Amino acid sequence: MGEALVVGLLAGGWATPDEIVVVEPVDARRELLAARFPGLGLSATAVGADAAVLAVKPDDAEAACGAIAEAGAARVLSIVAGVPTDRIQAWLGAEVPVVRAMPNTAALLGAGAAAISAGSTAGDADLDWAQGILGSVGAVQRVPESLLDAVTGLSGSGPAYIFLVVEALIEAGVLNGLSRAASTVLVIQTLIGSARLLAESGETAESLRAGVTSPGGTTAAGLRVLENHAVRSAFLEAVTAATERSRELGQA
Repeated sequence: MGEALVVGLLAGGWATPDEIVVVEPVDARRELLAARFPGLGLSATAVGADAAVLAVKPDDAEAACGAIAEAGAARVLSIVAGVPTDRIQAWLGAEVPVVRAMPNTAALLGAGAAAISAGSTAGDADLDWAQGILGSVGAVQRVPESLLDAVTGLSGSGPAYIFLVVEALIEAGVLNGLSRAASTVLVIQTLIGSARLLAESGETAESLRAGVTSPGGTTAAGLRVLENHAVRSAFLEAVTAATERSRELGQA
């Protein structure tokens, strides 16, 4: 995810390579980053910086915060899953503004969905800064930190739900006689087209679904089976279960 942010910041003109320093202690990873991003600042240890993005695994967050504090960063954007801002601020020093975010994997293609929340000492300027970074790789919503677990359950885990639906639709095409290659192309393009309709038509999902569903037609027959199998309820329960699990991990 950190690499996705670097791609977005550079592609969007938010920063030039020499204005970014990536701290990567693994030699092999630094070499790969140097080859991919000529001119990018790279270091094995923390260096002085005005601001920092905390993009590490939860188990490494405390040590990384210690390094950031020593580097003198005046504000921090954390994309560490499940670690609340009050804990990060305790590791950094209570005076450092922290903005916590939950992005998703589509940020790798500049099409991510993220939510941000301000810590107790973060203000509008800090949120604007964080939104500028994450906005380079997708859409950003501002929510209270208490709702970040719901964001995790919805858009954080959401790509996996969509991929599961795609897998099932491809299998359904094969079951009904299509080659796997043809079924895959048709399903992926259907997904892309449907997403564009939602994003660009100005209509709701409900109205678009109704527009495809002729009375007594094929779509109505298919939707009836999905409703009979409680697919809508299954998605509600899946997002709720993921939200609860995120909450549990944050309390660990």
